[in-house]
Amino acid sequence: MTTPPLPATDDDARAALADLAERIARADRQYHDADAPELSDAEYDALVRQNRAIEAAFPQLVRPDSPSLRVGTVPTGHLAKVAHARPMLSLNNGFSDDDIVEFVTSVRRFLRLSDDAVVALTAEPKIDGLSCSLRYEDRRLVRALTRGDGTIGEDVTANVAHVADVPQELPASAPDVFEVRGEIYMAKADFAALNARLLADAVDPAKARQFANPRNAAAGSLRQKDAAVTATRPLRFLAHGWGETSGLPSDTQAGVVAALRDWGFPIAEAFRRCDSVDEALAVYRAIEAARADLPFDIDGVVYKLDRLDWQERLGFVGRAPRWAIAHKFPAERAQTTLREIDIQVGRTGALTPVARLEPVTVGGVVVTNATLHNADEIERLGVRPGDRVVVQRAGDVIPQIVDNLTRDVVRDAWAFPTACPECGSLAERGEGEVVVRCTGGLVCPAQRVERLIHFVSRHAFDIAGLGLVRVEEFFRDGLIASPADIFRLHAHRDVLIARERMSELVVGKLLDAIDARRDIALDRFLFALGIRHVGEVTARDLARRHGSVRGLAAMIRHGLRVRRATVAVLGESERKFVLRRGRALVAAIETPGIGPEVADALLAFFAEQHNRDVVADLLREVRPLDVVHKAVASELTGQTVVFTGKLETLSRDEAKAQADALGARVAGSVSKKTDLVVVGSDAGSKRAKAEELGIRVVDEAGWAAIVAASRATGS
Repeated sequence: MTTPPLPATDDDARAALADLAERIARADRQYHDADAPELSDAEYDALVRQNRAIEAAFPQLVRPDSPSLRVGTVPTGHLAKVAHARPMLSLNNGFSDDDIVEFVTSVRRFLRLSDDAVVALTAEPKIDGLSCSLRYEDRRLVRALTRGDGTIGEDVTANVAHVADVPQELPASAPDVFEVRGEIYMAKADFAALNARLLADAVDPAKARQFANPRNAAAGSLRQKDAAVTATRPLRFLAHGWGETSGLPSDTQAGVVAALRDWGFPIAEAFRRCDSVDEALAVYRAIEAARADLPFDIDGVVYKLDRLDWQERLGFVGRAPRWAIAHKFPAERAQTTLREIDIQVGRTGALTPVARLEPVTVGGVVVTNATLHNADEIERLGVRPGDRVVVQRAGDVIPQIVDNLTRDVVRDAWAFPTACPECGSLAERGEGEVVVRCTGGLVCPAQRVERLIHFVSRHAFDIAGLGLVRVEEFFRDGLIASPADIFRLHAHRDVLIARERMSELVVGKLLDAIDARRDIALDRFLFALGIRHVGEVTARDLARRHGSVRGLAAMIRHGLRVRRATVAVLGESERKFVLRRGRALVAAIETPGIGPEVADALLAFFAEQHNRDVVADLLREVRPLDVVHKAVASELTGQTVVFTGKLETLSRDEAKAQADALGARVAGSVSKKTDLVVVGSDAGSKRAKAEELGIRVVDEAGWAAIVAASRATGS
């Protein structure tokens, strides 16, 4: 399978990850906020897979705002938002047999299992539907939620009541509390019939609105404001797991799934328990062969570790479980013509080339656009408008151009622009970067609009009713030019009411939503500023460390003094200067987890007077809230732990995962800032240094007691 080449250097990878994070965030906004996606599901997943491939090759460069650390997008719209009792997480993907073998090998390594120990898996089709969680209390259905962003979903209880596959009550054998998780979907035949009905019912068949695919049809039908509309749609449900529960009917994945079937939930007929990787791969082959005959769309097979006690030990990494993986189906290809190459300008000024294609069906999906990544990829493929190209959807979802069939035809090469198509400013590539950026900054309309869209996005100020389309319209019409202008829209109330599609009621709700965000969490405020490299996690770390706007301002003033004072000295190489300045800036920021690149980006932002002016203007309209630290039951929360020596009862990875779950930070060396050292056999010098510094030292049994005590208190 042909895939875009991985970056050759850390700098190239860092730039590529920044570009992908920006493009995926934009796609999220367009899909969820504006309900006007520019990318198909295939194109979107292409970006996600490329991001994960680069992160796997360069794990030290994973960004705090990486798309792989997110699940979906915070829900928006008319449905009530409700927090999941337990997060609904995503799955890591495998695309080859070797990936699945490595998955099982990693399980053995983490759990320290012998090579001959049986690692049983379950295998089942990965249905292409809408994830849904059904909560039963006293065996009655009390709530149904969509996945949302994995933490907060939308309440679709009234709508799910019309899905015949979902039992309203469970038998007496079921626990008092049980959340069943699965997929809401629309069968292929039902999807075709629905589209035919929509066409027949349309007054003007040429303008009939039809669904693009069964998944979109299922999502649109389930998320209706009027449950009566949902009742007319042929939705189905397939169970595959669970969330919060007061008890489990079995100690294995297969056993619980069997219980779900006994309770009346549909389970995939192809579900199997497998005692080996070879057996699991055989199930994959069988499902792949029968794929076309299945009543629903699938894009792979999901494997899960069968033993639940092992699942608990393995836990999660990022937003995915270590004990499960999705084995995606191989790529499908088609030929088409590249009509033109467009350039999109993102929030950070990145110029991203997009291939506009003659529509072509690949694996049942009509593809009209494909990402070209960057100038290097265009040069590698030698593509020009008019070329005949091969389009591939890898893993059944990813669209990309993998070959140029007419590259030998004599024709001028396509030249990557040297000027921004939005503002005409110089577009240039930084040293060591693959991304070409507009240098126009805030004078570039595309960047200003994108910064405003980012400002109101779900993880920033989250202003209901102010999505991509309205931000673009308001900016175009001169109603807003900066973030603070959003909070001054009250002065334009009459103008807003006079606009098309904006009644007095709509405007009132919008202005109320804006006022509701005048008090904002400090980390959301920071993230909303759109500072390069400052994602959600970094913003949260900065907010927790410095506590308030005043604390952040003091840190920034100190950091800017250090930045100005750190100058090159005679005879010093550029590399040594960069390293020395980086260390100085990190020390000035004084926030765990923030390295030189992020520190430099943060201070570079505030070094610009126009950025300081924008922030000062905004602070006259909003009130970032001081961070209040909540007490946590774990005795290790906020402390630094070092593991040393050979651990006998658990792997180093599992030990680190336990520490992370208890709120501790794991360090590799012992210093005065270390709070606890856990020693195995042959601990060596680290133990001696800990004892010399008077740091608490425990053995594996002591560590196990700490973990058990913390779990017992619910930490």
